[in-house]
Order: sequence, then structure tokens, then C-alpha cells
Amino acid sequence: MSEGPLADKVALVTGGARRVGAQIARKLHARGMKLVIHYRSSEQEAHRLQQELHDIRSESVMLVRGNLLRGPKLSQNLVYETIEAFGRIDVLINNAATFYPTPIGGAVEKDWEDLIGTNLKAPFFLAQAAAPHLKTSQGCIVNMADIYGERPLKDYSIYSVAKAGLIMLTKTLARELGPEIRVNAVAPGAILWPEDGIDEMNKQRMISRTPLKRIGQPDDIAETVLFLVSDADFITGQVIAVDGGRRVVL
Repeated sequence: MSEGPLADKVALVTGGARRVGAQIARKLHARGMKLVIHYRSSEQEAHRLQQELHDIRSESVMLVRGNLLRGPKLSQNLVYETIEAFGRIDVLINNAATFYPTPIGGAVEKDWEDLIGTNLKAPFFLAQAAAPHLKTSQGCIVNMADIYGERPLKDYSIYSVAKAGLIMLTKTLARELGPEIRVNAVAPGAILWPEDGIDEMNKQRMISRTPLKRIGQPDDIAETVLFLVSDADFITGQVIAVDGGRRVVL
């Protein structure tokens, strides 16, 4: 059994079955945490990750499937399932996100409801549902923001608005939930390319504008999340950019 300050503590990770979310889950699990991993449609990936982590430490990971667009009812259920499974919650990682273009003239109400619902509404109601339990455990919340919440991306207006709201939510929650609960955010730069595809020219252009001249890795985000969870007792209300320095040149 792992020893250390995080051993046997419990984290709820939304969108934790794949990509950056899965790496965050692995990193926290390696420090001894028990996990509730939420997923929506990535069932095979979720079960593979659960088996991978159970091979390391049995009965340490529970999976919960659900569409975050169902609103507060699902948020309350995710927290309830966490408490039922492990008796506590110490960390909430709002990682789940949707990302796609909504150019002006082509956006529809469903796009607004999806992008705002997943990227902003769900983190708010999850935080609200988890807050009483996090106060008891002196826990923390980490939101997955984005550089485009501060510097908007052309044709992605609704997504940029949602992430800007999430950054402000991070700050307001830090003020409202302190001193018992710390609330911070991580704003990735180019870590994994979107699955809907970016052509090679745009990839190279993005990398060339980054001071470190390279793409980041999911572990860069996971390490930052781990720092905020385990080693940042006097940090709250902050947004940490993990972007190779891209923010300073945008």
C-alpha cells in the first residue's frame, strides 16, 4: 500500500477515462489515492484504465458513467456515489470538456448548451455538491481551464466564453469556499491535438509561436495537478498555465 499524505484519500475525476484525464488519474493513484473516474462514452477505455490501476492496487477505482449535461442531478449523484463507495471525497478534478468550433453565423442553441453545460455549468454544480464533504476533509478543487479562456480562439467563441467563465468560477469559488477548500485551475497549451484534426501547417505554426518550441505531454498537466493537490497548501484562486510559455507571446 502506498504511503504519504495522499494515501487512501479520494479523488473524483470527471472525463478521466482517456487522454489527459487518464494521466491525471494514474498520477493521483500512484500516490495512493482512491479514485472515482467519471466517463460519458469512453466505456472501453474506462474499464481498461480501471483494470490497469486495479492490477497495481485492487478495489481502488470505481467507474461512474453519465452525461454531465443532465445537470445538477448528475452532479449530486457523482458525489453521492463517491461517498457511498469510499466514505469521503478529498479532491474534485473538473477535467471533462467539449471542444469544437462555433463560428458566428453557424452556431446554434444546442452548441451553447453543450459547450457551456460541460465546460462551466457542470463544474459549478459539482463543486456545489462536493463542497460540504470537501470542507470536512479540508480538500481541494482543480478545474481544467484553457489559454483560450483569456485569449479567445477564432471561430471558437462559445468554447472561449465557457473557459473564461471557468476561470472566474475558480476565483469566486476560492473566495467562497476558503479557508477549508482550496480552488485552483490549470490552463494547458498545446498538449494533445484535438481529435477533430489540425493540419500539419497549423500544428507547426502553433509550436513555432511557443517559446519552448515543442508540444507538451499529458504528464506535464498531471504533474501540475498533483502539485496543486499535494504541495500547494497556500495557493488558491490561481490559474497555472502549462503551455511552454505560449501565453507570453499570444
